[in-house]
Amino acid sequence: MDLKGFDQAGRHTAGDTRSVKVMIAGGFGTGKTTMVRSVSDIKPLTTEETLTQASADVDRLIGVADKTETTVSLDFGKIGLNDSLVLYLFGTPGQERFWFLWNGLFKGALGAVVLVDTRRLASSFRAIEEMERQHVPFVIALNVFPDSKDYPVDEIRDALDIPAHIPVVAFDARDRSASRDVLITLIHHLRDRSATAVESR
Repeated sequence: MDLKGFDQAGRHTAGDTRSVKVMIAGGFGTGKTTMVRSVSDIKPLTTEETLTQASADVDRLIGVADKTETTVSLDFGKIGLNDSLVLYLFGTPGQERFWFLWNGLFKGALGAVVLVDTRRLASSFRAIEEMERQHVPFVIALNVFPDSKDYPVDEIRDALDIPAHIPVVAFDARDRSASRDVLITLIHHLRDRSATAVESR
């Protein structure tokens, strides 16, 4: 994969391998930890804690009533897409009470995947707004749950007010190949975005 022309160069490691920081963002219960776990080449670092009755008034479990754990800091994983490109994955916490951590996590990120649960679109509005505020290029990944309705991608794009140039793809966060394909979609988006920026100069 040709990475020449990127606006921001990734950090180079031994053997001329480029490492890139990628954020995995989204609302509470959209599958961020699941994606990092499924796609990482290494045993991922997770900071999940058990949901207790004490957080019942804070964490809104509407639509995710069977969720028993939640990320309280970050998730971290790593995947090599080819011999010259390694992605370091940083999963964000989804609950509003941990959003203050996002500013530090996004520092140095080349791009992001925003996970969306089509059963609860509103849970991802904040993540999309944060991408725009921090000027982080992103793609939208619709995580398909067993009871998710099969909405047309264009309908979801309109509902989330996503511009036509931003990819929107459906996938299963539990599936390694599907999660890897989402990351490849992000890399292609970053490359195309960079090429467009160069052409407009």
